[in-house]
Parts: sequence; C-alpha cells; structure tokens
Amino acid sequence: MFAGTAWLAISWAVLRLEPTDIAAVAGPVILFGAVCELIRTLAGTRTWWLNACLTGLFAATAAVMMTAPDSTFTTPASLIGWYLMVRGAVDVAVGIMTRGSDRVWSLIVTVGVLETALGFFSASPFSRTAELAVVTLGGLGVLRAVADLVTAFRLREVAGPRKDVLELPPERAAGVAGYSAGLTDFEGRSRARHRARTQTSASTVTAPGETGTGETFHDRVVRTTAELDTMLAQAGVTGQRKADTVPKDLPAAPDTPEGVEGLPAVRASGEVERPGGGR
Repeated sequence: MFAGTAWLAISWAVLRLEPTDIAAVAGPVILFGAVCELIRTLAGTRTWWLNACLTGLFAATAAVMMTAPDSTFTTPASLIGWYLMVRGAVDVAVGIMTRGSDRVWSLIVTVGVLETALGFFSASPFSRTAELAVVTLGGLGVLRAVADLVTAFRLREVAGPRKDVLELPPERAAGVAGYSAGLTDFEGRSRARHRARTQTSASTVTAPGETGTGETFHDRVVRTTAELDTMLAQAGVTGQRKADTVPKDLPAAPDTPEGVEGLPAVRASGEVERPGGGR
C-alpha cells in the first residue's frame, strides 16, 4: 500500500518537472523501484526469489543512471525503457503462471503488457525529446502504482487468519455455541440420583454369562429385578395389576353387517350389557 501510494506521488511530481531535470530524477526513481522489489521479497510470496533477482538488477541500473557522466536525457530514457521492459515481462509471466489461483491475473497481465510497450517506446528511436522521456517516467509511476495497489489488496484478501484464531463456518459456529450453552447449563444443575441406586462401576464381561466381578448373568438379572422392585415400591407403586377379564358368554362374531347392530355392548369393567337391558 505504501509503495502504490508513493508511486502515484512520484508520477505526479515527475510530470511537474522541467525536461532538463529528467537526468537527475530518473536514477532515484529506478532505485525506489528496486526498494519495492525488496519489499515484495520480504512479503513471503512464492516468487520471492524472482523479486530478489530484480532487486539487484534494478539497483545496478539505478547506480549506472546516477553515476553516468552523460547529463542528457538519452541515457535515462534508454534505461527507463530497460526497466519497463523487464518489469513488464515479469508481470506478464507471473500473471499467466498464477491464472489458476489468482482471479485478478488478467489485470496484472494487462499492466505488464502496457509496461512492456511503454518500455519499448522509451528505448526506441521514437523517444528523442525530453518531454517524451518525462511522460514515459510519469507513465511508469502510474503503472507501478496500479500493480502494487492490486498486489497489496490481493495479499490482504488471501492472507489466512492468525494461528491463534480458529474461524468456523456459520453453521458450525452456531452448533458450537449451542453445545457450549447446553453444557454450561447442564453443569450448573445438580444431578438428581435415586436413593435405590448405588454408585458402582460398570463391570466388563470377560466370558459368556459371567462378568468381571464373578457375577453370573442370572445373578445380575435377579439383582437388577430386585433393584427395580425397590424403586417401584419407593415410588408408591404397590400391589399386583388386575388381570383383564374377558366375558365368557360373548356371542359369536357376526357374518354380515346387519348382525353387528344386534351385538351386546361390553363395558370397561368386563360386564356385558345386552340390548334388552340385562347383563
């Protein structure tokens, strides 16, 4: 972000210069380009080694421009064209290489093509005036500003969360929140335990019909039944259940729908109420 903003400021300042100052300004501008490549190297991208090579190459180019005895615009214009052609070719190559994972690769490729074309024009015999050299240097700043700003926003977009932050999808986040609330509510309540139950550890079956404590399956069934009877007694359930009584003098099932109307009614107590009122 800082590099993109600085490139915009440089492009505006360069366009306000006099043509005679282009030789003194082009060198520091290319040196700033080398510093930007160094920042890209430290950003931790997959092409850090390529940015490291460009850092040394552009630093050497800026040193030649600042120490050249020629004070005219010819040498700066040619070296500016060299910088633009190299940087544009790299942008095109990186954009095409990342087209499967970067959705803005076409914009990077477009910027690279424009940089290459501008560098070709600057290094060609068509750029023979100081005014064209100034415009070329200003266009360099604008293109590099666009490329660096897009790269900065893209790096921020693809940057993952910190190691101490776990991001969950909305569905899982809602589920985890509900589970945590239920667990907290459950732990806050006192668990009721029946008086007939005793806290014993679960036994592990070691052989068919025999538990780990030496208790057979039959003994376990008897003990469990006794505990169940005790629980029912403490709950107030006593006595035996009255068996359902079925009247013995029920008539035979009718064979026709007309015979259903003449059937006697059976009360819930088991008594048969006949159509004539008898029982």
